[in-house]
Amino acid sequence: MDHSVTLISTIAAGFGLALIFGFIAERLKLSALVGYLVAGILIGPTTPGFVADVQIASQLSEIGVMLLMFGVGLHFSIDDLMAVKRIAIPGAIVQMTFATLLGMYLTHWWGWSLGQGLIFGLALSCASTVVLLRALESRGMLDSMNGKITVGWLVVEDLLTVLVLVLLPPLAHLLGGNALTNNGEPLWQTITFTLLQVAGFIVIMLVIGKRLLPWLLWHIAKTGSRELFTLAIVSTAIGIAYVASALFSVSFALGAFFAGMVMRESEFSHRAAEESLPLRDAFAVLFFVSVGMLFQPAVIMEQPMNVLAVVGVIVVGKSIAAMAITLAFRYPLNTALIVAASLAQIGEFSFILAGLGMSLGLLPIEGMSLILAAALISIAINPFLFSAIQPFKQWLVGISKVASDLEKRTDPFAELPMSTERKYLEGQVVLVGYGRVGKRIANALQENDIPFVIAEENREIVENLRKKGIPAVSGNASEPSVLIQAHIANASMLVIATPDTIDVRNMVTTAKLLRPDIHIVLRTHNEVESELLKNENVGQVFLGEEELAKGMCKFILAQYAPK
Repeated sequence: MDHSVTLISTIAAGFGLALIFGFIAERLKLSALVGYLVAGILIGPTTPGFVADVQIASQLSEIGVMLLMFGVGLHFSIDDLMAVKRIAIPGAIVQMTFATLLGMYLTHWWGWSLGQGLIFGLALSCASTVVLLRALESRGMLDSMNGKITVGWLVVEDLLTVLVLVLLPPLAHLLGGNALTNNGEPLWQTITFTLLQVAGFIVIMLVIGKRLLPWLLWHIAKTGSRELFTLAIVSTAIGIAYVASALFSVSFALGAFFAGMVMRESEFSHRAAEESLPLRDAFAVLFFVSVGMLFQPAVIMEQPMNVLAVVGVIVVGKSIAAMAITLAFRYPLNTALIVAASLAQIGEFSFILAGLGMSLGLLPIEGMSLILAAALISIAINPFLFSAIQPFKQWLVGISKVASDLEKRTDPFAELPMSTERKYLEGQVVLVGYGRVGKRIANALQENDIPFVIAEENREIVENLRKKGIPAVSGNASEPSVLIQAHIANASMLVIATPDTIDVRNMVTTAKLLRPDIHIVLRTHNEVESELLKNENVGQVFLGEEELAKGMCKFILAQYAPK
């Protein structure tokens, strides 16, 4: 082959086959990631026919890693994580530990070393952000409480994996890898120096980068050039990742993650995410293709039981651990099943971790092949796991009293305490949702001494409200029991401050059944939905864009009013 076109042929073959097999995967109701991995297998050195350049594909995949992690940083929200921290943090730690130990037990049985088993187990413990978000979005669950718990759980997993990526190189020698400590220095000094370097990079990013990047984007945006803005985003992501690696010995992944995290603080974060999305998606495809090129299909024929065992750890072992933890935190069976199904797969972080393990001599090529085979299978069956949640739950509740009790278990925050003052339970406002809009409404009611009770899905928010002396109940207000606990029968008004209008009709039906003369106020962002709700005469409907326009017009007209 003419080496002058090796890069072009690798990209052309990678993109072309990824498109074909990604499309086939989607038509089969599988994740497109399966198609991308299959494309990589077909152009890899272990299958006949065209063989792409592995070295070039590897460097392209590094860019893919940077842009993937940059995207994760752009969407990383401390607030979202803190909202579910009580279950997400311990849940992720315990589940990752359990899965890692299961992976280590398997490799010990196969005769691998302790270091090899540790990397293998860690690679099995972290789920794919891409697969999870796609699954939740397709089912309209991303903004639900169950979705927020699962995403928060995965964010903690991602952060823990990033920490592993940072600490792995200095620990490689101790674990039996081929990396050496710095000039024979004690291990604790090497780890301390590594952590200081990472801390120094983080401080610089949070102190200098937080000021510099928004300033830079502001001046570039003022030029009006879309091309320059996109270039600024991409060069920032890749440039910071490279500088982090060259000067601070920080991985490309961590550098790009913090670049995205800092840029999120800018007012241009949404535009940055939008402008960089096509390029991030393109290089992410090349990343998955390059990972597929490392796969050895023979492992499925030669070691079928090993592959099944690894899939068992991911789909069964991780799911059982996630279910047990979720139920231990007194969440219902349905939530536990959704969390379990969401985490029963592995993806991009597993590949990044396995790739680093291979480069450090801590993971054999057989390990990467097993991880890839298990990833393909777990990603492929993940949609079917989600589809099986409701039938499985109904079957389980039908045959087991324990499962029935778990589904109906009492939430300690689902009932108002007996000590709630009587003034809150007569003629009060029932406010559904305590988000950005709900919080402002609650503050206005409080300032005007209007009694109210809040119905909110997030248990931690309810707990914090009660500590402040504000009456609140936990649960989905579309369920009659939640509004009953908020004493809707005695309320004068129901205010639905959540943007999701799917369950509005259930709330309205319950409210009007128990209090026919109740006033109902709700919000929506959809003009068609707004018209339908108004035609059904459910109550006073506020359309977000319409109210914003009214506010702006009022200000504008006030400036031109006669003095």
